Amino acid sequence: MSNLNTGLKLMALPEITSKLLAFRCCVVLPTYNNEKTLRRVLDGVLEFTQDVILVNDGSSDDTLRILKSYPQIIQLHQIKNTGKGHALKIGFKHAVSLGFDYAITLDTDGQHFPSDIPNFIEALDASEDKKILIIGDRNMNTADVLARSAKGNRVSTFWMKAATGLKLQDSQSGFRLYPIKDMDGIKFMEATKKFEFEIEAIVKSYWAGIAIVHVPIEVLYDMKERVSHFRPFMDIARMVVLYTWFLILRLFYIGPRNFYRKLKKKGLKRFFLEDFLRNQDSPKKKALSIALGVFLGLSPLWGFHTVIVIFLAILLRLNKLIAFAFSNISFPPFIPFVLLLSLETGNWVLGIESHYTLQGIKENFDLMRHLEAYLVGSLVLSTSSALLFGLLGYVFFSIIDRKKVLIHG
Repeated sequence: MSNLNTGLKLMALPEITSKLLAFRCCVVLPTYNNEKTLRRVLDGVLEFTQDVILVNDGSSDDTLRILKSYPQIIQLHQIKNTGKGHALKIGFKHAVSLGFDYAITLDTDGQHFPSDIPNFIEALDASEDKKILIIGDRNMNTADVLARSAKGNRVSTFWMKAATGLKLQDSQSGFRLYPIKDMDGIKFMEATKKFEFEIEAIVKSYWAGIAIVHVPIEVLYDMKERVSHFRPFMDIARMVVLYTWFLILRLFYIGPRNFYRKLKKKGLKRFFLEDFLRNQDSPKKKALSIALGVFLGLSPLWGFHTVIVIFLAILLRLNKLIAFAFSNISFPPFIPFVLLLSLETGNWVLGIESHYTLQGIKENFDLMRHLEAYLVGSLVLSTSSALLFGLLGYVFFSIIDRKKVLIHG
């Protein structure tokens, strides 16, 4: 995923303010015990816009006294601290009720610079697709970034890719532009009250068809002023649990849903030609995808073929559609035949005389009595079949690719 604002024109301050109004964009600020940096952040934001919604998440420091100096901003006060995610949800809901379409969020602990707000507005203005969520990229590889923040971001980014396929540079940055009007119909979980909501917002927005992009931002980690409420162990654990749930959803709901929608939209013939045969994957990758599907389809993993094949296809960056299709080589009507082949192969390898029939396997067969032959045979059969089908697939797709070159050349 590339950053968006490369080569964009630089807008003057009045133009930024005008664009914020035109896009119906406000700034939502969740805050909790950031008395040392709150005033600086508010003053910086107010240079660009007066449309500010601050959610005081039960602060117990000098926050209330500071906020008395800012009667021009909308203030929502929580009696007790509930978490950043909950504060953002409250702020977004209130912003939508006031007619705003977008909301820029940034942390009030001083790590973000309000002067980077134009980056988001310029990117939104330049983008053809206005249904977009923009994340500030803090460039987590720099020396100024805290080691624990960089580690947490690496963990989150890894799981983000596994759960959605999205490859982000910075999945934890709190400096973002949200399309809150488009997100208003998304149902978020009640349990995501802390930092993990920012993960849920990315994942569910992406699944809802909202584009996810980056813009570069500056970041400051001043340990004398900054008060971070991120708890490395507990918050990362909550993120991993959430990502695991999203991974399950992707495998069993989002993936099949997207498959059905694409098939319905394109029709069987066009879908087969564009997505199954003529996608951008190389013949080698397609052949390996076939081999993976056949190997798992014939392996003794009854009931888990689909989950394992899709997980491995994602992990190995293979063609999920092809791998899934060929894993169905052991589709229920073919199971007796696959069992017979596996048993015959196993007995042949073990030097045992076979006395099996297809009818006998269908009617009354005790697998446990022949378990050794079956396991040996299925592994030999799945491996040899994967090699054979993979080789044939490579030849087939290589021929298809050559024909495409000749036609379009």
